[in-house]
Amino acid sequence: MAWQSRVTVAVVVEREGRFLLVEEDAENWDKPVFNQPAGHVEKGETLVEAARREALEETGWDVEITGLLGFYTYTPPHAVDDFTYYRVCFIARPVHHYNQPLDEGIIRAVWMTVEELEAGGHARSPLVPRCLRDFLAGKRYPLDLIYEHPVTAAAVPDTVATA
Repeated sequence: MAWQSRVTVAVVVEREGRFLLVEEDAENWDKPVFNQPAGHVEKGETLVEAARREALEETGWDVEITGLLGFYTYTPPHAVDDFTYYRVCFIARPVHHYNQPLDEGIIRAVWMTVEELEAGGHARSPLVPRCLRDFLAGKRYPLDLIYEHPVTAAAVPDTVATA
């Protein structure tokens, strides 16, 4: 298999010292793991749209994206020659919870502290606690740090165009 990049978004949502996480069944794991609401960007979505959608689909929470936490890379040890994740992690505040079915593979959404995660939870990757620690350290960047060119049918050709 040729090396691939995987662009994902994640959302750190904090409320009263606890973080919104999902417990999920994940490939290559023999037990459930914890992750921020996160997932892949779909064709035609902006990064912010993808982050809001993933939070809603995985947790039932509608969130307001308030800032950018950072840009992270991770190559899983089992995939060194296969792929690298490029994660754009956002900061959000919870707006409204909907009682709805969660995405396939999501066991539950839960609010927990970093200490609870590190003491007994199994993080999906080292990026999960790293993002929470960065948030607690006060890292924040404005959303206008990201420029997303408007997507239109004409702007998404079947072949790559040069800028």
